Parts: sequence; structure tokens; C-alpha cells
Amino acid sequence: MSALPLHSSTPIELTRQMLQDTLALQRAAYFANPVPTFEQRRADLLQLKAFVRDNRNALVDAVNADYGNRARHETLFAEIFTTIDGVDHVLKHLRKWMKPQRRSVDWRNFFGASNRVIPQPLGVVGAIVPWNFPINLGFTGLIYTFAAGNRSMVKMSENSRHLAQFLLEKIPAYFPRDKLAFFDETGGVGIEFSQLKFDHLLFTGSGTTGRSVMAAAAQNLCPVTLELGGKSPAIVCDDYPLRKAAERLLFVKYFNAGQICTTVDHAFIPQAKISEFVEMAKEIVSQRYPTLDSPDLTSIIDQRAFERVVAAMEEAKDRGATLVQLIPGAPWDAATRKIAPHIVLNTPQDCSLRTREIFGPVLPIIGFTSIEETIQAINSRPRPLALYPFSNDKQVVQTLLDRVISGGVSVNDALFHVGQHDLPFGGVGESGMGHYHGYEGFVTFSKMRPVFYQASFSAVKFLWPPYGKFATKYLDFLTK
Repeated sequence: MSALPLHSSTPIELTRQMLQDTLALQRAAYFANPVPTFEQRRADLLQLKAFVRDNRNALVDAVNADYGNRARHETLFAEIFTTIDGVDHVLKHLRKWMKPQRRSVDWRNFFGASNRVIPQPLGVVGAIVPWNFPINLGFTGLIYTFAAGNRSMVKMSENSRHLAQFLLEKIPAYFPRDKLAFFDETGGVGIEFSQLKFDHLLFTGSGTTGRSVMAAAAQNLCPVTLELGGKSPAIVCDDYPLRKAAERLLFVKYFNAGQICTTVDHAFIPQAKISEFVEMAKEIVSQRYPTLDSPDLTSIIDQRAFERVVAAMEEAKDRGATLVQLIPGAPWDAATRKIAPHIVLNTPQDCSLRTREIFGPVLPIIGFTSIEETIQAINSRPRPLALYPFSNDKQVVQTLLDRVISGGVSVNDALFHVGQHDLPFGGVGESGMGHYHGYEGFVTFSKMRPVFYQASFSAVKFLWPPYGKFATKYLDFLTK
């Protein structure tokens, strides 16, 4: 009798099986302990914090290796500090967040009854993490996932290979697999991951991929939180000190070489002040990044992204735009994937720099003569993830808040609403849906479960069939 042929699993089949096995493991652990105590959640959060602190330098080095050159201070500030600070913030509030909420009861119908809203864990939360701030965006999601009492599976980006390998190696010493598991992107993993039957799925990335993730999650009726970015504008109003605005928005624009979903994508500047703004920008930026090889100037993440940004700049130039290089030397270096900070003037409305999220150190400047112009220009495009008005006129700021919808707002600065731990963070329309950070983050990863406790006497008894005169009078009383 001949032997049966051996089945040889493909890499993607093995990945699918590993993902499904991990989900089953975590779900079983959830059912065994569906509502972790405050002490258990606190221990998980402190363990996250310990991992980041214990491995601070190695995490910085891994991210730097993935970028080719990632300014050390940027990683420490935007990823390490924000994670540690985020844990500290949640621990201050978690006990209060976990308490059942009392809600009012309609006194006409129920005598002595009570209402509660009980926050309970959902179960297993999946997270798909981008490459631009992989520690911040990965661990911030985990902070609120664990605060709400859940377990988590996290899929890293294909551009975070060094960091992913480090996490795969080190995390098991801090968390069992039935609590937290990381996965590297080795080809096709993201598709399989998004098709898992999670209890909630958090995705941060492009709108195109976000649509695919949402479509896959919809097959399981899995709720999703999508953080999708977009073209976030700054508006420097005529009353605001130009130098102060330049110093602040240029810091944000060129931080991480512009590779931030909430960065200033483009800036509206009063038409009469554009030349002055450009001269200020040259002075400010050249002091911060003296040369292209400055270690403080971060590289573009990969060759494809580098070529995309350069092509967008050259397209704008070919169509009549003016590229203003803000530091001396070569405009870019393909070997290091560094692009010198630029301002671009007179960009055609339909060119790539105006229609696609730039994600690079290139700032289109758009002149305006009235606030109404900026409102109409922004509202003609998809709703941005952030809005950055610079004005000391409260009425002008309120007009912009009322008439321009965005995911979040920083007034008289850029980006920093994201770092406020007590504010929710999320997009609107094409820039995303749902929130995390702050109390809203706890709510996102919880089932806010309504519970009605009936009293010993119920007025509904008056409405039991057969319906008679008393029921008629009682309903007349309730509905008049």
C-alpha cells in the first residue's frame, strides 16, 4: 500500500493558522477572566511602561535602523516619552473610568428602579500599526486596550522590520501570548489579519488601505476605528505674529521629515506676507538643519516613498510652481533618502502636492486675502484630520471652528492636540472614524453596557392585558 502524500503548507497558510491559533488562545483566556480587576489592568499598564523604559535605547536603535536615519530626539520625544506619559495619565483616571455610571430612571413608569452603565471589556482587540510612529501608535492603542481590560494582537508594518523583530523577541518576557502578541508583515499577513473575527479593530494608515481593512472587517461585523490622515491645513491669519507662526508650524512640518498623519500638509498665508514668511523660513530652518546630512533631519522611510515625493516636487516645478529650498546644498540625496526642507509657491490646484497627502518635508504655501477664501478651499476637499488656525481674534477662530470640520484642532500651534492625553483623537469623513486617547479611548475598547434594575413594584403592571379602563386612563396620563 503506497504512502499518502504529505501536505506541504504554504507560508501564508502557516501564517493564517498562527493568527487563528493566537486569536483562539486569547479568546479562551478572555472567557476565563472576562473582567480583569483594576489591579490586573494596572499591572498590565505598568508592564507596558517597564518594557519601554527597560528597552529605551534598543527601541530607538530599531526605529533608526528601519528609517535609515531617524533623529534620536524625535523618537525619544514622540514615541518613548508619549508612551510613558500616556500610561501615567491613564493610571490616574482608570479607577474612576471603571466605575459603573448611575443614570436617571423615568419616575412615571418605575418606582425604586435604577439604571447603570457598566464598562466591560470587549475581548480581543486587533491593531494594525503604521511605520511612521510605530511605538507611539502601537503602544498608545495598547494602553487603552489594556485599560479597558482586553487582550491584543498587533500587526506591524513591512517598513518596521527591525522593530518588529525586536518586539517578537522581547515582548514574551513581559506578556504571555494569551495577553499580547505581535506579528511581522512578511507578505499577505495584513490581509489575513484584517479578516480575523476580532471584537474591535484599530487601523492607522492610508485611506486606500483603510477601505480594504474596513471591508474585510465588515464581513465579521467587526467594529473598526480608522485613523487615516489627510491634508491638514494651517491658516496664519493677518492678526497673528508671523514669526511666531513660522517658528511653530515649521517645527511640526519638518519633524520626522513631514511623515506624520497630523502634520501641516499645506499653509494658507496672507498674500501680502508670503515673501516675508519665506525669508523667515529660510532663516529658521537653516538654523535647525544646517545641512542635508544633519543627524536631526530624518530620512524618508523607503525608496518608493522618496521617489514619490521627489516626483511630486518635480511635477509641480514643471507646471510652473517655484521650489524654495530652505537649506544650502543638494535638494535631496537618493543614497540616504533625505530631502531638504522645501517651500513650494504657486502650486497648481490639481497637482500631486495639492491633491495627495505629501508625507514629506515639502510645504506648499497658498496665498489668501480673506478668511472666506480659506474656508471654501478647505471645504472643497475631503475633511482633514487636523486644522491649525493661527489667530488671536476669538471670533475668527470660532468662525473657523464652526465652518470647517476636522478630526481635531490646535489653535496657535500645530499637532499638539494629539499629545493631550485627556483629549480624544480621531478623524472625520475620509480622515477616519472613531476615537481613542483619553476617556474616549477607554470607551472605544469597552462595551458600555446598559443595565436596568427593576424595583419590587413595577408600574408596568398597570398595562398588563386584558386592557381595561384603568390602562386607558394611565396611558392617557402618560401621553398627554
